[in-house]
Amino acid sequence: MANLNSRWGQDNSYDAIVVGSGMTGGWAAKELTEKGLKTLVLERGPMVRHIADYPTAMTDPWDMQYPAGRLPPDQVKAHYPVQNRTGYALTEYTKHFFVRDDEEPYTETKPYDWIRGYQVGGRSLLWSRQCYRHSPIDFEANAREGVGIDWPIRYSELAPWYDYVERFIGVSGQAEGLAHLPDGVFQPPMEMNCVELAFKARSEARYPERRVTMGRAAHLTAPTEEQKALGRGQCQHRNMCMRGCPFGAYFSSNSATLVSAERTGNLKIRPASIVTSLIFDPGKGKARGVRVLDANTGEESEFYAEVVFLCASTLNTTWVMLNSTSYRFPNGFGNDSDQLGRNLMDHHLGVGASAEAPGYEDMYYSGRRPNGIYVPRFRNLGDKASARGDYTRGFGYQGGAGRAGWNRMAAGFGAERKAALSQPGPWAIRLGGFGETLPYADNRATLNPAVKDQHGLPTLSLNVSIRQNEHAMRRDMQVAAAEMLEAAGFKNVRGYDAGYSPGNGIHEMGAARMGRDPKTSVLNAHNQVHGCRNVYVTDGSAMVSASCVNPSLTYMALTARAVDHAVSQRRRGDL
Repeated sequence: MANLNSRWGQDNSYDAIVVGSGMTGGWAAKELTEKGLKTLVLERGPMVRHIADYPTAMTDPWDMQYPAGRLPPDQVKAHYPVQNRTGYALTEYTKHFFVRDDEEPYTETKPYDWIRGYQVGGRSLLWSRQCYRHSPIDFEANAREGVGIDWPIRYSELAPWYDYVERFIGVSGQAEGLAHLPDGVFQPPMEMNCVELAFKARSEARYPERRVTMGRAAHLTAPTEEQKALGRGQCQHRNMCMRGCPFGAYFSSNSATLVSAERTGNLKIRPASIVTSLIFDPGKGKARGVRVLDANTGEESEFYAEVVFLCASTLNTTWVMLNSTSYRFPNGFGNDSDQLGRNLMDHHLGVGASAEAPGYEDMYYSGRRPNGIYVPRFRNLGDKASARGDYTRGFGYQGGAGRAGWNRMAAGFGAERKAALSQPGPWAIRLGGFGETLPYADNRATLNPAVKDQHGLPTLSLNVSIRQNEHAMRRDMQVAAAEMLEAAGFKNVRGYDAGYSPGNGIHEMGAARMGRDPKTSVLNAHNQVHGCRNVYVTDGSAMVSASCVNPSLTYMALTARAVDHAVSQRRRGDL
């Protein structure tokens, strides 16, 4: 992407504007530019060029300032108290890809962990890379159970776009033939280790409905010619993914979609560009463009386009829309239904079970596989055997086995520390649940003009909590995980519930949901704002329900589908 900003003049008019450059922004840019539209991508953070701007991707531990890359408590407390709540992601190796909380405040009416990365590529540099399709029952559940509102689309409408996205990004995985976890376009799966294989065989023998499979991950295991042509290569099993992958083996905007977009000659990226509001033309009933604040200079600008895609991530897109008031939209852009900012969802986690697996002390594995095993949902699938009376929806497990016991924080240098780091302990295995959260209208984000960020802009207040349904599910998530580990014959099985704050799953969804009725939703079936047909919203804010699977694949499929619709509408003159 060396020439991303070397083209084009000072003209502020484009065919399309994309707000955000992460998972969905990259896809919108790729699809729009490949369809011939001159496209401006506005990113509030700095430029991050693939490979060149991954400063710690090849850094050895002994070259870091702090042992194991762990930031000192005083630095975390001063600058990253929220970003550190994941417990694993924020390190000396990755801190440059996370926001500083002292510069980007928000108000937690109830505890909410807003984990963010503001840079070109956004959180596509930081995601867990797990890729699962929403199933037919996911798209039908709200209507069937009378929860929230119905999705305006069904699985069959999105399935071709899942194919399209999977083929491009590269997803390794194992086909299982499960209706509630649809198979996709897969590259060869990564391998389970010996304990995971034993767990699969023994657990499935006792609980055949609880399938154990390899995680479906956006890591290339057999790169296609198209992927190689972008400069992407096979996964090296380094498990240093959050530093940025110089091999392009995992999918990110920086290594794939933005590269594709740049090669068309139709792309311009403008970093350090905070979109503060949409510009609405009441005479035409359309958006003319966006207002932008330069993050470095404070200069204000306007950019214009025929179509605008909001892909800034759920809460940032919600902020932009809430901050875009006018005579037509006094309560926020497209907020005729009063649903903007409401129905926030996440996946609740931090609950499951772990155990020891004796008898494999002479066994080991190669590399550091950046993936784990997956147990698809097995509750409330529409049959009597899977039904629960204490809660609706379901959960899946992610986890894995490995040699435990390394003293990674061993002090000192030389032979003594090398010896401490070289002796693995016994095998251990863990299952961690990911549960679906229902949409609740009072789980919401609101604009807070009383608290300003470093640029003097109003911030968000977040009032989100899980309810009885999720708490009942969590009890089952712990019990069922322990059951499976015990069935496998493992020892010292320990269930756990470490607690959970919304946001900690880092899967913000809802707040500008799709729907058939403009009175109860913000977007239509094609992700268009009901009240403004040339504005599309395709990040997590569009979600109507959460399912229990990682949502990024669905965001990408919705984005590709929405761009196809937008370009078709533009050609017919209907935008």
